[in-house]
Amino acid sequence: MAKPQRMPVLLASHYRSGTPVQVAWEGGRITDVRSRTAAVPGAWIAPALLDIQVNGYAGFDFSRPEDVGRVAAALAAHGVARFCPTVITGTAAAMQGVLAAIHGALTADPALEAAVPGVHVEGPYISELDGPRGAHPRAQVRDPEWAHFEGLRRASGGRVRIVTLAPERPGALAFIARASAAGLLVCIGHSAADADAVHAAVAAGARLSTHLGNGLAATIDRHHNPLWPQLAAPGLSASFIADGHHLPADALTAMMAAKGPTRCVLVSDAVRQAGLPPGRYPGVGGGDVDVLASGRIQLAGTPYLAGSGAHLAHCVAHAARVGAACLSDALDMAALHPARLLGLPPPLLAPGAPADLLVYRSGAAGELEVLATVRGGDVIFGELPV
Repeated sequence: MAKPQRMPVLLASHYRSGTPVQVAWEGGRITDVRSRTAAVPGAWIAPALLDIQVNGYAGFDFSRPEDVGRVAAALAAHGVARFCPTVITGTAAAMQGVLAAIHGALTADPALEAAVPGVHVEGPYISELDGPRGAHPRAQVRDPEWAHFEGLRRASGGRVRIVTLAPERPGALAFIARASAAGLLVCIGHSAADADAVHAAVAAGARLSTHLGNGLAATIDRHHNPLWPQLAAPGLSASFIADGHHLPADALTAMMAAKGPTRCVLVSDAVRQAGLPPGRYPGVGGGDVDVLASGRIQLAGTPYLAGSGAHLAHCVAHAARVGAACLSDALDMAALHPARLLGLPPPLLAPGAPADLLVYRSGAAGELEVLATVRGGDVIFGELPV
């Protein structure tokens, strides 16, 4: 007779209290969390990370179904158990093609489907102005139209869960209201909106600012600009790219303090070239990008950023290292808060919660060294420390 399998048990220090805890899980859910007198030396346990803005990683993006799983595996090595593939502005056919590739990959692989709670469509309903538009192609920027969006949703198999737009565009407020009523997380981003447009968007149902502090004009009015009303709006949470390149430490710290820890979300906004060795690589839509030794990714021959080269665990560590948040709050910003915004079961370290776990120890220069990543009770990277 086969021996019954033992329930997984982990002894590690709790990421918030610092006290040793024993965590057990079964069937994808945590079954027991109890205090212990000792833990595996150096091992810490926290909720696994959820990155709601990922364009690609490790040389792969989402244009081919076979590469979706490659991105998922690369992210799991950095503590990310779940993520939202992000599709940026393009022609309807191009965006639908990427969305269909994601849908096909997830339909074919239930384990991969568990890693993706939804897709993030960033654009094309954004500002056409230089600066706010960022690296999105101007020719494909357009006003929001529900029929156009429905074409994107159909291509994704109904998987689009997040949409980022500029609320100053004609038709945006009606679109926000309809999308919010449909259960989507509507975000303000790549926008030149004034205060009235921001407040109207929040009233219509917008709940998040996408990578606040980026996707802005280089020069703005000191008082009347898109930044202050988004920071001030109590109904808006905000995501930040804390990679050390998109926002100076002082700006990151000040903006996160203005929003407060419970309304901050950390994202990577990683692009296809993230995680690759320094060098020059083909960019998306023509042109090359340079990956620098620092991890910064920029348009070849220019100082302009071409996306993020960081993974989310690095962003968590950076936010803590520069004092923008304590490490436990930064971990919540990359796990609990995005799950709350998406309406997912909160990944708490408590009985009944999803067994989505990050086991780590402190590495060099304050980075998080991932020992194991657990999704739905399955170890998808590394090994549980014993």
